[in-house]
Amino acid sequence: MPPLAPPDPATLDDLTGAERAALATLREADEWGSGYSAQQSTRPQTVGYGLVDSPAALCAWIVEKFWSWTDSGGDLHRVITRDELLDNLMLYWLPGTGASSARLYWESLRQVNEWISGSAGAPVTVPTGCSVFPKELQRPSRRWAERRFPNIRYWNEPGKGGHFAAFEQPALFVDEVRSFFRLVR
Repeated sequence: MPPLAPPDPATLDDLTGAERAALATLREADEWGSGYSAQQSTRPQTVGYGLVDSPAALCAWIVEKFWSWTDSGGDLHRVITRDELLDNLMLYWLPGTGASSARLYWESLRQVNEWISGSAGAPVTVPTGCSVFPKELQRPSRRWAERRFPNIRYWNEPGKGGHFAAFEQPALFVDEVRSFFRLVR
């Protein structure tokens, strides 16, 4: 997934259907699904205490994101089994990393927002491969992504997968990685 590339203002009068859909998804996510990001980027310790103190809080916090961000058609267990979810949760629970995982937003979101606004960072000129999965929240178009990544060598929009594509569709994800690296080896 290419990091969110802001829409090129020059394209706003000439949006493709996919670009309109991507912007609508972002608007909906901003209205209904961005509370976790606001919490973690401003007061991560508040939620962090619950994430390391209560397995129920940790489970609710993480599984809700899996439910929302996977390409599962509303049935999460179609793509990720209960055992796989529990394995994932245990990676946070056993070492007590729920709070530190929340702090990542506090430590990095300002830089990400500067990059999105265009006020920081030069173009990334290394060969780039992008896979934009259909249920990913951030689905920039190639023309938007090329503003930041002018050397895109591989671009694909697979027919299934979400934010956790490597977990949901591991074989498809591996094929995507291999397809890019075949071009640059």
